[in-house]
Amino acid sequence: MPESLAFTRLLNQWFGSYVAAALHALGIPAIPSTAINDTFALELMVAGGLIVFFLIVRLTLSVENPNAMQQVAEMIHEFTGNQGEQVIGHGYARFQAFVTCVGLFVLLNNFLGLIPRVTTPTSQPVVPLGIAVLTFLYYNFHGVRVQGPIGYLKHFAGPLWWLAPLLFPIEIISHFARVMSLTIRLYANMLASDLLTLVAFSMVPLAIPVLPLFLHFAVSIIQAYVFMLLAMIYLSQATAHDH
Repeated sequence: MPESLAFTRLLNQWFGSYVAAALHALGIPAIPSTAINDTFALELMVAGGLIVFFLIVRLTLSVENPNAMQQVAEMIHEFTGNQGEQVIGHGYARFQAFVTCVGLFVLLNNFLGLIPRVTTPTSQPVVPLGIAVLTFLYYNFHGVRVQGPIGYLKHFAGPLWWLAPLLFPIEIISHFARVMSLTIRLYANMLASDLLTLVAFSMVPLAIPVLPLFLHFAVSIIQAYVFMLLAMIYLSQATAHDH
């Protein structure tokens, strides 16, 4: 079993006993020294890094003299805003923060696989599954909020009442299948990219396999964008009023 990362060992030293106690309360066996694994530790690092980044941007916000971090944040905001306006349309700004955070979280977790001996967190199925479930709950919540419970249920029945008994169960199943689709798409692509990089490093141990690293970089960007785009599409469909 490979040795855990230094950051993971530090988290276990500080918080392992608390996490192990919480897991025991849920009936899950755990020991303090390994209660937190590398995948969860890396996710925490990415989430913490994003929080710190946006806090610094907010505290140093300047109209006349924007710093480099503010300029990066503005570029991200403009990009996700343009995408949201095109896909979601009117009212997209309400959802922009969520889809931006999802896109950045997936992207940065994907990029961690570029570091030697670090397994990409999103190549572990539990990570894409967690993000997919959160996205599923989020867009369904806003669908109910915007259209009301009855109106949102009608959304699954289709425009023709006599086809509703057939379409309703199909639509429900297809919506739940979105969780599996989001999970498998991200997980499978990042796992394949990780394996390709690992094989390249094992075959060429004395040189840097530039091509697999570049492919991993490209796949990381594409998969983060696709995940964010699908979240926008689902939000658009959930909050759209039938005319």
